Amino acid sequence: MYFSKKAIVPVEEEETDVWMCSNDGCTCWMRDNFSFDEIPSCPFCQSQMVKDTKMLPVLTNHSKRHS
Repeated sequence: MYFSKKAIVPVEEEETDVWMCSNDGCTCWMRDNFSFDEIPSCPFCQSQMVKDTKMLPVLTNHSKRHS
């Protein structure tokens, strides 16, 4: 009997702007282009979030952010 392994397709990644929680005990982060606020607060602990970058898989957000 023959079992084939599926070829692993590499996931394209790019440097992405994110918001990271400023609370050291919280690991929450979100993509900048998926946040609803100009300066969001952490949805888990309500702390202030700060801008940073991460290497993440490429995603496109087609919904428009309201200003």
